[in-house]
Amino acid sequence: MIDPHLLPALAWFVRVAQHRSFTRAALEMDVSRAALSQQVKALEQQLKVRLLNRTTRDMSLTEEGQRLYDVLAPAFSHIGQAVASAGDQGKEPGGLIRLTTSRPAARLLIEPHLGEFLRRYPKLRLELDLDDGMSNIFAEGMDAGIRLGESLDPNVVAVPVTPPLEMAIVGAPDYLQRAGIPQTPQDLSGHNCIAYRFTTSGTLDRWSFTQPDESARTVQLEPQGNAVFNDDDSMLRAALQGTGLVQHLDLCVLPYLQSGQLQRVLSNWCKPFPGFFLYLPSRAQMPAKIRALMDFLIEKRRLLEQAQSALRNDALKTD
Repeated sequence: MIDPHLLPALAWFVRVAQHRSFTRAALEMDVSRAALSQQVKALEQQLKVRLLNRTTRDMSLTEEGQRLYDVLAPAFSHIGQAVASAGDQGKEPGGLIRLTTSRPAARLLIEPHLGEFLRRYPKLRLELDLDDGMSNIFAEGMDAGIRLGESLDPNVVAVPVTPPLEMAIVGAPDYLQRAGIPQTPQDLSGHNCIAYRFTTSGTLDRWSFTQPDESARTVQLEPQGNAVFNDDDSMLRAALQGTGLVQHLDLCVLPYLQSGQLQRVLSNWCKPFPGFFLYLPSRAQMPAKIRALMDFLIEKRRLLEQAQSALRNDALKTD
């Protein structure tokens, strides 16, 4: 059994490690920086190991400190959820939800319904961390995250909040009138294909197609065009101006397809894949605030399923 006298210092160490700053951790915990520093120093003395490297400008974890933090962060997260759940029974959901999400997920799932969600749960506050890379919600102090199913660690708890998605190839009607409508992926060699570059890896997003016959052979192409973006909204604006074709999630371009500003091509070559998931540390002792967010996103998923079904039916008719 752990010495109970160590628990406060261990909890303070986790906060300092999360923020990589004594000052920010002290502000969050409403204690003095000196008191927090003294607690961590006393912990190092008790454990007989240095946990932090300190300079006048920076602070980092030692190898031993990183190992200890990797164990403590999820453990204290579970404890926090259990305590919150015990106090949430029968109460209106309230408090702060820290949610990490990719930009497309935020624009599709959160931003259109943010006002409705906060009006329904007036005691809740939502902090969005927009990050297109995969986030460790334990290490970063987040309550939950939203990512595509294919990018999730199999060990996390994941709840689908969209139907399966397709990558849609779209362009403005005036561009397609000038350049022609491609019938196969090979026809894209004659088109201006606008590319997306991942910020985290620096690689271009390749366009993947599945042959619509019994072979189901996969074809991958690197888009060749005169523009590259690392922001999906900027990429879409270029397509809306008639610059060329872009690839994006079908539900993200739904409003433009419905308005006729964009037209979809090659839809019979685009195979569905797992959509966005809300991922959580655990289902056990789930706080009321996280349950409220999960139920709300599941409710909105049904609306997305209806809109997507209509979109795909229209695309197949025009292909």
